[in-house]
Amino acid sequence: MLQKNFETLIGTLKNSIKTWDYFVNWKKIFNNSSELEITLNKLNYLLGKENLKEEFEKLYTSNPDIIKALPVLLAVRDNKLEIYDKKNKTSKFFDFSLEEKNSKKYYEFLQSSGLSNLFKKDGIKNLVDYVLGVEVGLDSNGRKNRGGSIMEEIVESFVIKLCKDKNLEYKAQARATDIKRKWNVDVKVDKSERSFDFAVYNPKNKQIKLFEVNFYNGGGSKLKAVCGEFKGLHTELKKQHIDFIWVTDGKGWLTTQRPLEETYNSNEFVFNLSMLENNILNDLKW
Repeated sequence: MLQKNFETLIGTLKNSIKTWDYFVNWKKIFNNSSELEITLNKLNYLLGKENLKEEFEKLYTSNPDIIKALPVLLAVRDNKLEIYDKKNKTSKFFDFSLEEKNSKKYYEFLQSSGLSNLFKKDGIKNLVDYVLGVEVGLDSNGRKNRGGSIMEEIVESFVIKLCKDKNLEYKAQARATDIKRKWNVDVKVDKSERSFDFAVYNPKNKQIKLFEVNFYNGGGSKLKAVCGEFKGLHTELKKQHIDFIWVTDGKGWLTTQRPLEETYNSNEFVFNLSMLENNILNDLKW
């Protein structure tokens, strides 16, 4: 029987799980910028030009594909934009998918959006390098999602070692249909398309354990809702003789301790990363 101590759980929460992969997805960034590199090099021709309007229209006539890069220069990934004109109280529509041919309209976009400032004599020197910086900025928006993915990757490393040591099998992002197909085990869940972060199966006794994993830097009502959800999920799975393991971490729990404590006392298996580091998974009955 595991010794439960809520103070140990709260007292060993991690402040951060940032790995080197958290900051920037360089592969994605270089792939995105390389796709536009030829187009951007064409636009480089306009840098420092005295008569930008005339030169833009000349370049556009022979290379209409240059407009594909205009949204990205504004850190926007959409190829169709609707812009509202506060003065005229009307909307203008810009299509950068090459379906529309209108050099004057695209030059208007260049001017009105302020992009023309990039092409001034004392502006930037290379649009390829500029877009690389833009891509880094856009990629930073994905850090919130990466935090959840990193937590899953960390826990998966413990699951992999556990399975290797104990001759177990596992599946990540496992739905009830996946579990039935892979191991012929029935799991009745509260949501038809619920996907568990990990399912670990013992082929000897045909027992399965299901994992949910998350990390919270900040507090909020979501944490309380998660506690209620996982408390109910544990009850439902226990009726089916299936163990439910919740691995959670992050200082966000310090602002929502009471709901977490209630779930901790109700559920059999609520762990944090420090507990996994101390091999608590090995102490479970598999």
